[in-house]
Amino acid sequence: MSRMLFSGLLFKFLAAVSLLWTVNLWAKDSEFIQYQHKQLAIKNVTLIDGTGEKTRYNQTVILESGKVKAIGKTEELKVFEGIKIIDGKGKTLIPGLVMMHEHMFYPTGKANYTEMLYSFPRLYLAGGATTIRTAGTTAPYADLNLKDAIAKGKSIGPDIDVTAPYLNGPGLPILKVKPLRNAENARAMMEYWSSEGVTSYKAYMHIRQDELAEVIKQAHKRKQKVTAHLCSITYREAAELGIDNLEHGFFASTDFVKNKKKNECPRKGVHQSLVDLDINSKEVNELIEFLVQKGVTITSTLPVFETYTKGRPKAYPEALQALIPQVRDQYESRWEKIAKQENATWPIVFKKMMALEKKFVEAGGKLMAGTDPTGYGGVIAGFSNQRVVELLVEAGFDVEQAIKISSLNAANYLERGKLIGSIEVGKRADLVLIDGDLKAEPAAIRNMEIVFKEGVGYSSKKLIEATKSVVGLH
Repeated sequence: MSRMLFSGLLFKFLAAVSLLWTVNLWAKDSEFIQYQHKQLAIKNVTLIDGTGEKTRYNQTVILESGKVKAIGKTEELKVFEGIKIIDGKGKTLIPGLVMMHEHMFYPTGKANYTEMLYSFPRLYLAGGATTIRTAGTTAPYADLNLKDAIAKGKSIGPDIDVTAPYLNGPGLPILKVKPLRNAENARAMMEYWSSEGVTSYKAYMHIRQDELAEVIKQAHKRKQKVTAHLCSITYREAAELGIDNLEHGFFASTDFVKNKKKNECPRKGVHQSLVDLDINSKEVNELIEFLVQKGVTITSTLPVFETYTKGRPKAYPEALQALIPQVRDQYESRWEKIAKQENATWPIVFKKMMALEKKFVEAGGKLMAGTDPTGYGGVIAGFSNQRVVELLVEAGFDVEQAIKISSLNAANYLERGKLIGSIEVGKRADLVLIDGDLKAEPAAIRNMEIVFKEGVGYSSKKLIEATKSVVGLH
């Protein structure tokens, strides 16, 4: 057999194997689908529509061809014969969550972050997140290819807004994060990743002001947006430069650190400045007023900071079941150490930062939410998206506000609010059916039964079962 003929046969064999693998993967994913009907009606359901309006009871929502066709009181809205009906009595319907600080990686120990390209997309979907933004990445091609695979129906998961690799200055000892050399290097990096298909950018802790200014300039030229987890630059300085979004509520603000030097991330004093902070002081009020005036959106990421706070509950039991034993032990060991701390200050900071997020919104600020599955492993995709809603309610928002922050606010930021983010006639049928009355009991958010994405209903329970003892591995 000639070498050319052998090579040709080998290529055909590998292509066939690849096609078979893709077909089998899609066939397996189809097992998670519980409803796939051109027309479907959810009757007698409690509706929290994501707009911030009051909860409506005894509602019927009709879906057709992947969109919301009609909404009304059950006794008034006629459902034609032949339509598949789900009885929503005793259940709550909310929009698919739009989560804005997510990652496809997870901390697996020794300062390493491992990609969870199988488990996380499925868990995000199981946890009600039908659209997410990856707020920074260490494997951009993985995120881009995953986004495309989901969009083309080759895999399942949320729609993904892919953020470019971190734009960071020197000083952070994470081997997977490139330190920028200068502003020109930032521009070149953005040009490349924009050409590859990323849709947003994230500045990181050690970026310098001239670099951030260039990042914002280049992004806005492309009609794209910039977010940041800051330290070297204060919130006020970033707002003056025209930044769109700030991550982690006010936890990452260095505005209140005494004698902070320009372009330097303080080695110490950031946490203590928040411990000592008077949240009703003039400087706090002026900063909030300035951020609102500049139109800066803030992303709340309460779940990740909860893990550092003594006296807070462990991750959901079902979330811990998703972990491989090694990372579960790692998480539980650290949690136990935190629980035994003496004179812990994180509880002081956590309570204050919750109050600041509420204060920011009351002042007219735009707040959205995410999870940040980093830290030491207690923030797990999907489960932590549910936890977001509980924590926002604990922070003082009513359930309707918490759902809007977790859906429509983010959809509007992504400029997709006319398509997703709320349950309204004509919008995409991205919905979550919850067992229980979410208005009466916010913890019911954990009881997600069906997550609809473009009208296709996925079983949350089946998705979770398929990802037990997987997170930390793949």
